[in-house]
Amino acid sequence: MAKADNIFLVGLMGAGKSTIGKKLAEKLGKTFIDADREIEQRTGVTIELIYDIEGEEGFRRREAAMLDELTARDNIVLATGGGAVLRPENRECLVERGTVVYLKAPVEVLAGRMENDKKRPLLQDGDKTARLTELLEQREPFYLGCADVIINANNSPLKKVVDRIVKSLTPQ
Repeated sequence: MAKADNIFLVGLMGAGKSTIGKKLAEKLGKTFIDADREIEQRTGVTIELIYDIEGEEGFRRREAAMLDELTARDNIVLATGGGAVLRPENRECLVERGTVVYLKAPVEVLAGRMENDKKRPLLQDGDKTARLTELLEQREPFYLGCADVIINANNSPLKKVVDRIVKSLTPQ
């Protein structure tokens, strides 16, 4: 595999980074880490509460410090938060320290997956599809810019998506 022996999953919320990441790590014998869950465990509070108290900027500072630490580890599959690519220093860590896999799915699919989600601060107000479209327009250039591999994470069975990732990481 190119670069370090790490795999970093990027993509919009709802793309399946955590679910796919767990199965991918299991299949490859790597350690799975979810960056958002790690922040919650260390702070003892939810991402939503961090947003409420510190705002998005405060959360992004915590996220950047966490990504710098986590991407320095070896043999991991890391599910990043959907907005992790917004900061240049995060993109640099991802690109230099592992193979970046962009899990891409249509906004309508993502909105359907998160129809009843009450935990994502950026989706609590207004039309989820419109908000996801706005986030995708803002973030997709960054996802594409750091991705080594782009995987369609539409509505394929989990095993098929994991198998496609593994195949894409294997030198031909």
